[in-house]
Amino acid sequence: MGRKLQGLQRMLVILNKLKGYQRYVPREELEEYVSRRMEERDGTPVDLRTLQRDFNEIEELFGIHIRFSKKQNGYHIDEEDELKSEQYNRLLLNFDLLNAIGHTSNLHTYVLAEHHRPMDSECLPLLIKAIKFSHPVTFSYLYVREEGKIREKRVLPHYLKEDQQRWYLLAYDDGILKTFSAACIRNLRIHDEETFKRDMSINVEELFKDSYGIWNQPDIPVEEIELSYDALDGSFLKSVPLHPSQEVLIDNETEFRIRLRLRITNDFVMALLSRSRSLTVIRPQHLREQVRKVYEEALRRNT
Repeated sequence: MGRKLQGLQRMLVILNKLKGYQRYVPREELEEYVSRRMEERDGTPVDLRTLQRDFNEIEELFGIHIRFSKKQNGYHIDEEDELKSEQYNRLLLNFDLLNAIGHTSNLHTYVLAEHHRPMDSECLPLLIKAIKFSHPVTFSYLYVREEGKIREKRVLPHYLKEDQQRWYLLAYDDGILKTFSAACIRNLRIHDEETFKRDMSINVEELFKDSYGIWNQPDIPVEEIELSYDALDGSFLKSVPLHPSQEVLIDNETEFRIRLRLRITNDFVMALLSRSRSLTVIRPQHLREQVRKVYEEALRRNT
């Protein structure tokens, strides 16, 4: 097994152990657990020096700090970093697949992957480099909603954010934090000769708290939304909520009703339409009218 692959799998094993029910894990127990998991995958046993090196790698890659408590005699994840755990769940899921399959198996015999490679993935390594080393970038940006108009941009890149299998760049454009779809970026160039001071005080989670997906439009008010579905659609919405603010009001054999609080953007309306077999918009009235208008126009086109 390659050293890089071994290192990634060890980091996964360490994080999974420390994210479990046991708050503090003694050094001997962690060493034994990681060694056992790695030996199952033809890896080599670990010692304290290897663990310390992995802790440093985890901090550098994920921003998660692993501490040792003398009082509790065990390792644990810093409480502040636990609050950021949602940011890493999807990444850890990919590592879980890697760890479970092992290096001797044929991936396609276990996992059915997407048939296409995302178009927006080509510029991601360059954007990550620019963010990591605080370099400005310039690119041509395609405005899809403006009939393909292209504008030249020079921005200060701060974060990459994934949403619905697409990547987006959060960057300052003339002092304003904006979102750019990586799929619409053309002719990307990093200005290696320049650096800027990255604003680490941005509360990214708070930034998108009242939005569906990536599009945060402060000019659109946050509203309380009430939706009703039948029990079948409700079973799906219980397992995959529409939005973190989702609150269940009614859940019985005939109705599943929820309340949300967010901005009603085009992206949110499209999400409603994607599961609208039994949808009834209770409120607000203007959302109900918006959904009705979409269906009326679709009926006219398909009559």
